[in-house]
Amino acid sequence: MDRSAADMIDVEARSLGHVLRDGLARLNAVRAARCLVAVGALLLVLVTLDPFPDLRNPDVTAVVGGRMALTYIAWGLLAAVAMLCVAASDAPALKSLLTPLHLCLLGWLAINIVFSESRGVSIQRFVLAASVTSLAVLLPLLPPTQRSFNLCLGAAALVLLALCYLGVVLAPQYSIHTALDVTEPQLAGDWRGSFGHKNIASAVMTILVYVGIYLSAVGSFVMGPAIAVLAGTFLIFTGGKTSSVLCLAIYALASLVYVTPGLWQKRLICFVPLAAMNLLTVGSVLSPALGAMTRLLPLDPTFTGRSAIWEFALAAVAEKPIIGHGYAAFWDDVSARQTAQGAEWATSAAHSHNSYLDLAVTIGLPGLVLVILVFVLAPLGNFQTTQAHSRSGALAKLFLTVWLFGLYYGATETFLLERQNPIWFMFALAVAGLHFLARFQCVVHTEPKP
Repeated sequence: MDRSAADMIDVEARSLGHVLRDGLARLNAVRAARCLVAVGALLLVLVTLDPFPDLRNPDVTAVVGGRMALTYIAWGLLAAVAMLCVAASDAPALKSLLTPLHLCLLGWLAINIVFSESRGVSIQRFVLAASVTSLAVLLPLLPPTQRSFNLCLGAAALVLLALCYLGVVLAPQYSIHTALDVTEPQLAGDWRGSFGHKNIASAVMTILVYVGIYLSAVGSFVMGPAIAVLAGTFLIFTGGKTSSVLCLAIYALASLVYVTPGLWQKRLICFVPLAAMNLLTVGSVLSPALGAMTRLLPLDPTFTGRSAIWEFALAAVAEKPIIGHGYAAFWDDVSARQTAQGAEWATSAAHSHNSYLDLAVTIGLPGLVLVILVFVLAPLGNFQTTQAHSRSGALAKLFLTVWLFGLYYGATETFLLERQNPIWFMFALAVAGLHFLARFQCVVHTEPKP
């Protein structure tokens, strides 16, 4: 062999080796793994392990043991991996979660489960809720930088949107409500995508609209607008009235809070309309005066007859106002309970259609108060602190908007502390994000500059 040719081959081999070594050096496996866990968690809660359920199948509501076991294993393993990823590098952030208020809530839930009417059911469902909530709380810590967090959020959103639109085009019988649906044939024509109900789909799409707006604000001029437009279009076709009305209203409310300087003014803006909304809904069945006022409104605040369900739930609260009936253990078998004449159908409801009322039923009034302190009052204070320190304004506004949407969505639907509900996951993520931003500076870059 010619010597010069051999030398050239050797130089090329060394050069290729240097390129590979340099590439591997730049690729931090731990950081990549953290981003993969974040994207995996988002896809697991948004797409689930059982997307596009066939609502025409009479067995669609049956719980399959093997499938539920896989769900528990997937969430438990992912939560454990997430904890391993952040335990060493983010120990101060984890320690900041050990507040007296958080510990009181966990302690009360433990007491509630012990005295639950169905202790086994409460324990089983709490284990899943703990895994899901832990993963939601850890997710803001997983991506090493704000830019990588944005990429994870955008990638998961685009995957979900692609699946939903492909479902509508290629398999409409699995992604659009039909007249053959077993439970609610009257929803025929409403898009639901990969979800089991249009109400879940519409709420998720509303949150994705906020994600798209946020990504646009931080410089993602292709991915951000694409997510916002695709999610907004899908939201319209879901026919979800509550989410459609709240979508722009909540963003406007969040924008007003964002430019309001004082904490007490922020509280008035956030909570006065929320209190009024709950009074005009659940409060209308408690007070004849409020009931008379709601009947004068040009819209139906009972959302097509939910007053019977609220009366039934309020009666359940009166039975056990302190300890409650047990975490996630009340609505499984309520058909035997007594109701007012003409409202017997309320016992077929899956929940009370109000997150705050549902918590009073299941974990009692003390539990409801603790949830309000942790998830309703504290996040706004954290946002005020974040603004005072000028930390990641656009990201803080995203978390604020998602949190506000959850508060108002909870006045008409049940999702607070509800296991793997995607609205609960995104709400808990937003609350955790505000908690961390109020105490730590968001990392923008970790790579050394050339």
